[in-house]
Amino acid sequence: MPLKTTRLPGIAVLIFSLLLSCHGTDVCDSPLVSNLPHSSFRSSSLLSGSHGPVYAKVNRREGAGGWSPLISDRNQWLEVDLGRRTQITTVATQGRYGSSDWLTAYHLMFSDTGRNWRQHRQEDSFGALPGNSNADTVVQYKLEQTVVTRYLRLIPVAWNPNGRIGLRLEIYGCHYASDVANFDGSSSVLYRLSAQSSPMAISLNLKTPKNSGILLHAEGTGDHSITLALEKGKLLLFHQRGLSSSSGGHILTTIGSLLDDQHWHHVKLERIGPHLNLSVDKNKQQVVIPAELSRWDIHWLIVGAVQSPGLKSNPNQKNFHGCVENLHYNDLNLIGMAKQNNSQVTVLGNVTFSCTEPVAVAVTFTDSQSFLQLPGHTTESSGLAVIALQFRTWNVDGLLLTFNFVQQHRILWLYLSDARLQLQINDTVGVQLHFNTGLGLNDGQWHSVELSCGQDHLNVTVDKDEEATAHTAGIPHPGGQVFFGGCPPSGGHHKCSNPVTTFQGCMRHVTLSKHPADFIKMQERLLGNYSHLQIDMCGITDRCSPNHCEHGGTCTQSWRTFHCNCSNNGYRGATCHSSRYEQSCEAYKHKGRTSGHYYVDVDGSGPIKPQLVYCNMSDRAWIVIKHNNTEVTTLQSSTGRKQHHRAHFQYTSEEEQLAVILNQSEHCEQELSYFCRNSRLLNKSDSTPLSWWFGGQAPGQIQTHWAGALPGTRQCACALHNNCLNSNVQCNCDADSEQWTNDSGLLTHMETLPVRSLVLGGGQPGSEAAYKVGPLRCHGDKSFWNAALFDKETSYLHFPTFHGELNADISFLFKTTSSSGVFLENLGIKDFIRIELRSPLEVMFSFDVGNGPLEVKVEASGPLNDNRWHSVRAERNVKEATLHVDDLPAARQEAPSDGQIHLQLNSQLFIGGTASRQKGFLGCIRSLQLNGITLDLEERARITPGVQPGCPGHCKSYDFLCQNQGLCVEKPNGFYCDCSQSAYTGAFCHKVISANFESTTSIRYTLKEPFELSQSHSALLSSSFSKMTLRGENISLNFRTRQTPALLFFANSFYGEYIALVINRHGELELRYKLHNSRDVEVFGSNVMNLADGDLHVVAIKRHKDSISIQVDKNDTEHFILTSDVEFNSINSILLGRARGADMFDMELARVGALGFTGCLSAVYFNSISPLKAALLHPDRNIAITGPLTQSNCGSLSSANPQLSVTTHFLPDPPASLDPSQPLVKTIRSDSALIGGVIAVVIFITVSALAIIIGITCSRLERHRNRDVKASQPDVINDVHLSDELNYQSARGDNQKEFFI
Repeated sequence: MPLKTTRLPGIAVLIFSLLLSCHGTDVCDSPLVSNLPHSSFRSSSLLSGSHGPVYAKVNRREGAGGWSPLISDRNQWLEVDLGRRTQITTVATQGRYGSSDWLTAYHLMFSDTGRNWRQHRQEDSFGALPGNSNADTVVQYKLEQTVVTRYLRLIPVAWNPNGRIGLRLEIYGCHYASDVANFDGSSSVLYRLSAQSSPMAISLNLKTPKNSGILLHAEGTGDHSITLALEKGKLLLFHQRGLSSSSGGHILTTIGSLLDDQHWHHVKLERIGPHLNLSVDKNKQQVVIPAELSRWDIHWLIVGAVQSPGLKSNPNQKNFHGCVENLHYNDLNLIGMAKQNNSQVTVLGNVTFSCTEPVAVAVTFTDSQSFLQLPGHTTESSGLAVIALQFRTWNVDGLLLTFNFVQQHRILWLYLSDARLQLQINDTVGVQLHFNTGLGLNDGQWHSVELSCGQDHLNVTVDKDEEATAHTAGIPHPGGQVFFGGCPPSGGHHKCSNPVTTFQGCMRHVTLSKHPADFIKMQERLLGNYSHLQIDMCGITDRCSPNHCEHGGTCTQSWRTFHCNCSNNGYRGATCHSSRYEQSCEAYKHKGRTSGHYYVDVDGSGPIKPQLVYCNMSDRAWIVIKHNNTEVTTLQSSTGRKQHHRAHFQYTSEEEQLAVILNQSEHCEQELSYFCRNSRLLNKSDSTPLSWWFGGQAPGQIQTHWAGALPGTRQCACALHNNCLNSNVQCNCDADSEQWTNDSGLLTHMETLPVRSLVLGGGQPGSEAAYKVGPLRCHGDKSFWNAALFDKETSYLHFPTFHGELNADISFLFKTTSSSGVFLENLGIKDFIRIELRSPLEVMFSFDVGNGPLEVKVEASGPLNDNRWHSVRAERNVKEATLHVDDLPAARQEAPSDGQIHLQLNSQLFIGGTASRQKGFLGCIRSLQLNGITLDLEERARITPGVQPGCPGHCKSYDFLCQNQGLCVEKPNGFYCDCSQSAYTGAFCHKVISANFESTTSIRYTLKEPFELSQSHSALLSSSFSKMTLRGENISLNFRTRQTPALLFFANSFYGEYIALVINRHGELELRYKLHNSRDVEVFGSNVMNLADGDLHVVAIKRHKDSISIQVDKNDTEHFILTSDVEFNSINSILLGRARGADMFDMELARVGALGFTGCLSAVYFNSISPLKAALLHPDRNIAITGPLTQSNCGSLSSANPQLSVTTHFLPDPPASLDPSQPLVKTIRSDSALIGGVIAVVIFITVSALAIIIGITCSRLERHRNRDVKASQPDVINDVHLSDELNYQSARGDNQKEFFI
C-alpha cells in the first residue's frame, strides 16, 4: 500500500532527524516547521490564545501544548507558510500535549500562493490520511511522491470522540531550486541546438490558467517537426512532415486533462528506440514513431509558440500563457541559458523569469447538500441587474442560480439540463418564460454565463458567443438573496426552490451587478451563507484520465463516477475488461454449441482482440482458420525456361491470434497437396531443390519437406512409407510420370505451421500441375482441461504473485464433495484477495485494496458440493467487484468513488489452500485463468505432494449435452457422445439423418441375434433368428410427403405379425397392429388432419402392453387400448419405402406398400434400432437397399435450399442483439455448419426391452402350436420396463463399436 505510517516516541523522531541531517544534502528529510516564525502559522479559529497555531510544533509544550480550534468541526484548518517553495517528503502529526485531543484522520492541501488550494491524493484517491491514536505518539506519513509547495494546510476530518481537535505537526523535506520562465500569450523563446545523438529527452513543469496554447515546437532533420500543444486542457503530441504545410500535422497521442487548473504539472518527452514516451504527471503514453524519426536530431526548439525561420506562425494557434519551470533538453538547462543571454537563445516578446499568476478564488459544490447564498445587488442608475459567473462540471443537469423577483410572486431558475443552459421564470399561474442556449456544457471546461435583467428584457450569454434574449413586459429586479448551486434544507427563510438536481462542480468569478463575490470573507462567515462547499479550490477530477475503460471502451463521466461504453468492442463489465466470448472452440462445444462461426478471444481479457473463426464440432472441436487461397490452383504449363511459381497466404487471423492458437492447441494440421503430370515437386535428378515453402512464426522459416514427411528430410510422405512410384526418388511427382499422380498429406509439426508461402519450380515442357494449401485446423484446448485434484486439506499449489493492480479477473471450474474450502488466496502487507466455498450453497469473493475488506457473495439454490463442475468468474476493477457462479444472477459490490484503487500483493499465490494451511480445498480445480493467462496446474501438481494432475469424471456434469439417446463416454481430457444407439449423429447426437425416397426405394433391415453384441467376432452366427418377444415399442420418425396413401414404417415377424404406420388416402395417420393370427388387424387413427401437405411432421409412438400413445408434431398425445394381444414375437425385419407383397400378410396393406413412398424420412427409430441411419452411414449384409436413396437435409425444419454456398463475412463486431455464445447463423453460412434450424422433436427414451428365452430351436409348426395354446398357459415372459432397458444399454457401454440390430 502507498500508505506508510510509523509510530515512534517523540524524542526518537527528533534524534533520528538530527542524525540523518548529518549525511549530506541528498537526504531530503530535514524538519521544516520547528524554526519557523510565528507569522508562518494561521488557522481557521483558536480555542484561546494559548491554543493558537504557533504552538502546533511536534514535541513542544508551550502554551496549551498545541493547536485547538474554537469549534471542532470539519470546516477548521491549520496553515503553515514555509517561506518559499520547498520539497516535502513526510508529514508527522501529534496530539495536543497532556490532553485527550488528537486527530484520527485528516486531509492535506497545498498551494504556491496561499490561494487555489490542491488536495493531496494518495494513489488516485482523495481518502483521508491516518492520524493518531493518543496525544503523545508521533505518526509519520511518507508521501508517495514528493510535493513542491510553499503553503501547506491541514484539515481535520476525524478526531478523538472523547476530546477535541488537537494538533502538533512537523513537515520534513529540503530546499527546492528551479528556473522559471513566464509567457504572457504573445511571447516565446527560440533555442538553436547542436545535433545530439539518441536518445532525446525533453522535460519541464508547466502551470497555466488557459486550456489551449502551443507549449513547445521542435524542428530538425528531414523537414520533420513535432509539437506539444494544449487543447481543452489536454496535451497533444503532433508530428508534421514538411515545413510548408499549413496543417498542424497528425496527432500521435493525447494525454492528461484539466491542465489549466493553475497547478504545476510535470511533462517529459523522450525517444527510446522506435518509440516516443510522453508522460504527464503519473500518466504515460508510448507511441511508435516513423522510422525516419528514430535518429532524428532537433535543430530548433521553440517554447511558447510556433515561430521559426523555417515555419510561418499559424494565426489560428494560440501561444502558451503561463509558467514553464526547469526546462531541460537532455543535459541542457534551457531556461538557465535564456537567463544568461546565451547566443543560442532568442527571446521574443515579454518573457520574465518569475512566475506571476492571477488570483482566482473558486468554490467547489461537492454533493447534493451544497449551496451558496449571497445578497443580490442592483445597479440603480441603469435599473439593470447583472449576474455573471464561470462554471465547470461533468454533470448534464444542475441548478446554477435562482432568485425571487422583488414584490412579485415570480421566481427565476438558471440551470443545466441535458448539458444545455435553460432559463425559466414561473409565476403563480405556471411557466411564464422558458428558453435554452449553449450546447455540451458538461465537458469539464470553464464556461462563462452572464444574466442581465432589464425592464422589459432578459439576456443570457454563454461563453461570450452565444446570446439568447427574451422580451417580456415588466420584469422586476431580483429580490434580496441569490442562491447558487442549490437551496438550503427546506428552502430556508427566503423560499428557495430547486426544480432540478443540485449543481456539482466549480464556480468562480461570481459577480452581482459588477460586485465580485468575496469568497474568503464568506469562508470567515462574514458574508452570505453556504454549506458543503470547498472554498478557494476547484476540486474537479477527470475520472476518464487516465482512461480505465479497456479494449477501446469509451469513457464518459459525471461528478462522482465514470461509465464505460463496451457495446462495440467485444468486451463487457464496468471497465470493458472481460471478454464476451469463449477462448476456444472447445469451450463453445462444452456449452452445447454446434458447428458454426463464432467469435473466439484466445487470451480472454488480454490485449489480443476477438476473432471470427469457424468451429467444426465433430468428434473433436476443430477451429478452422482460412487464408486467401484454399482452393486447388492450377499452374500454367512451362515453356521450357526456368521460373518459379510463388504464392503467399494471408490468414483471416492476426499474427498474435495465430501464435496463441498454435500454442494452446493439442494438435494442428494443414493440408498440403501437389497434383502433377510430368512435373517434379521437390528435387531435380541431381538432387537440387526445386520447391520449398515457408512456415512457422511470421515471416516463416524455409521448409524443404512435403506433407506427411519429417521436417528437414526433403521427402514426401511416400518416402516415409516406402511406396513412392519410383524407389529412386523421394516423392511421387519426382518420378516424372506421364500419368496424373500426387503428393498429398497433412503437415502436423506445430513449429512449421501455418504455411506462409510456397515456391514451386518443377515445371518443364509439357508438364501439368496444381497445388492446394488447405486452411489451418486445430483441435484441443490445453488450458480448458488443465486440472488438479487436491486430496488433502493441507495441500496447495503456489505460483508467483498475482499482479492485478487495477483490473483483476479470475475464472475457473471446480467440483467437490466438501462443504467449504479456499480456492485461491494472495496476500499483501494489508491488501489481499481470496475466493472460497464458504458453505455448500455459497461462494465468496473477498479482497482489500486499502479501503477495508469487501465481500461479494453468490448463494445457490442447490448444493455446490455435488461433485459436478461449477464455474466461477470473479472480477475486481476500480469501479466494482463482481462474482458469477454458473448461470446464477451475478453479485456486485461498488467501489468507493474516492477510495484507493491499487491492489498491491507481495506473497505467493496459493491455489487450493492458504498460507496458514487452514481451510484447504478438497476436490478439483480446472481451467484456472488470471487476467486471461492460464496457470498450468498439472505441471505444478506433478511435483507437489497431496495434489494430483488432472481430474476424472466429466460425464456427471456434461451428460446433458448428449441428446436423442446419445450416451456420454469419459475421456482423460473431457468426454464424447456415443450416438450408436441414437437415430441421430454429430458431436451431441443432434444432427438428424434423413434421406429422399422415390417410389422404387426400399430399405430392408434384417435383425440379428441380440446377444451377438457381447460375443467375439469369431463367434458363429445363430443358425436361426432369436425367439424375441416384445411387450412394448418405442417408435419415432419424421417425414414429409404429398403422397396418399403411403407406407411410412413396417416391422414384421415370422408368424405373420406386424406393426405398420400408414398415411391413409385422407392424409391421416393410421397405426396398424396385428399381433395374433386368429384376430383381425387393429387400426388406430390419429385425429390430426392433412399430414400429406409437404411439411415436416414428427411422429412418436409408445406402447407398453396394451396401452398405446401417439403424438403428432406438438399436438396433444392420443391414447388407445390394444385388445387383441400384447406380444410381438420373433421380429424378422424392418421395412422403409416400397414393400414387396411377400413381406405383407394383409392384402390392403400390400397394395399400399407396393406404391412405395415418395418424400423424406428422417430420424427413424425402433427401440434401439435406427434402420435409416444404418443404411446411410453403416451399410452391411443385414441391410438391403433397392432403388435410389439420397441422403439430404430434408429432415430439417428449414430445407428449402439445401445447397447453400459457403459465405464468410469477417465482422469487426457482432450485432448487439446476438447472443455472443451462439453461432452467427444469420450472418455466415457454411455447407458443413448449416443444420437448417432447430431439430423437430426429441425422440422419447426407449421404454421397451428385449427378453431372451434360452432353449432349443423348435420347428415352425411347433411354434404355431405353442401360440394356439398360450392363452391357457401362465405367462413365462416378464414385462421389461424402461429401467431394465437403460441398465442393459449401460452394460453395453464397454464396447464402443456402433452396431445396428
